[in-house]
Amino acid sequence: MTDLLPDDDARAVAMPDVDVELVENIGALVEARQEGMVLNLVADLYPADLEQVLSHLPAETADTLFHWLPTEQASEVLPELDDDFRAELLEEATTARLTELFDEMDSDDVADVLADLPAEVAQRVLPTLEDAEDVGNLLGYAEDTAGGLMAREYVAVPWNHTVDQATEEVRRKAEEVDPVYVIYVVDDHAALIGIVTLKRLLLTPSGVLLQDIMDAEFVSVGAGEDQEEVARLFERYDLLAIPVVDQGGQILGRITIDDVVDVIREEAEEDMQRMSGTADEQPNDSIWEIVRSRIVWLYIGLAGALLCGGVIMGFEDQLSSNIALAFFIPVVMAMAGNAGIQSSSIAVQGIASGDLWTSDVFKRLGKELLVSICTGLLLSLVLALIVVGLGMLGAQFLAETTSVARLAAVVGLALTLVIILATTLGATIPLLLDRVNIDPALATGPFITTSNDLLGLAIFFLLSAALLR
Repeated sequence: MTDLLPDDDARAVAMPDVDVELVENIGALVEARQEGMVLNLVADLYPADLEQVLSHLPAETADTLFHWLPTEQASEVLPELDDDFRAELLEEATTARLTELFDEMDSDDVADVLADLPAEVAQRVLPTLEDAEDVGNLLGYAEDTAGGLMAREYVAVPWNHTVDQATEEVRRKAEEVDPVYVIYVVDDHAALIGIVTLKRLLLTPSGVLLQDIMDAEFVSVGAGEDQEEVARLFERYDLLAIPVVDQGGQILGRITIDDVVDVIREEAEEDMQRMSGTADEQPNDSIWEIVRSRIVWLYIGLAGALLCGGVIMGFEDQLSSNIALAFFIPVVMAMAGNAGIQSSSIAVQGIASGDLWTSDVFKRLGKELLVSICTGLLLSLVLALIVVGLGMLGAQFLAETTSVARLAAVVGLALTLVIILATTLGATIPLLLDRVNIDPALATGPFITTSNDLLGLAIFFLLSAALLR
């Protein structure tokens, strides 16, 4: 099945589905050196779909296909590719080929690609570019800042120009700036003083001055602003583009919504990886790189498991005299980990979205405390009833227990305390880490589960030692 989507000429064209069959067909044609047929097959693919094809082909086949692509199509797909994969495709490209590709791209995309190439390649190619100065300036900003995200292409018009003059400026820069969302109005010193939306420009008589129709209240960011804060501004104010200004208010560039969508996805993926202990892992990493990325957290998990074993061995006498306790060890450990992950995940999500501030720590703590008490009591009641029921049914592992009712009370109370502690720690640790500028996502995953396992076991055995003598 295909979707009908408009192309650049406003004609409806049938877009082929990117699936395994298409990739296999293209791969077979590339290996058969059928360049013309391949280019016909991929001619109507969107850049994102072409990226899917390239990334699922064998390395040599993908390299051949990429170098067959026309310059315009190759330049459109480059920003879509994974950083390492893109660097491999461009590894043996000539300076002339790189210059052709980069001159077709926006300055921010060129800067991103150059930053991933070897330094000697970047130094060789940069002077040959049409926008060498702009790209060079962008390379001076950190990748995760507003300066690293912005493009230098924008439409800026002096405040005393008319709508007709501004419209002509938009036409003049139509090829360079795509898409145009707003026109930036600047004063005599090139400082940004207002914006005019494209809609308002088109609906205003041609002789009206921009200063009479501009919106002087607008949102802007500094070049050093973190990309997560930029994404929050887009979400909070429903922006399509945001200007980047220097300390004097002069416009440096603009960030568009397509770049921010990439940031949101990257930040979400990074948080998920940190939660699972697989930070910085990429799909194209080698086996050894993946092992090296994961093994640290697994070592931490192993150390935590050994400590849990040590806690259990410390209460060996108690276990030998009441073997029924062993049945509830995995219950306590699992519920502690689950409760901690639930509360910590909500806290991390709130911090990432900007809805939860570090000043909310006490308010959050109080709310989570009430939640944990309610959930702990409900779960403990069910568990205690299960223990009593098993005792009435004559479960073998309860045969040596002196008092089933007392055992039910111990496991129920232990579960309540464990859930209260795990939920409270899971909610507050991310906030405390964020306050000292440590990624709060580190508070989830292996860290929270291991610590809660240890605390849960300690509480369980201490309570049983006190109440089951």
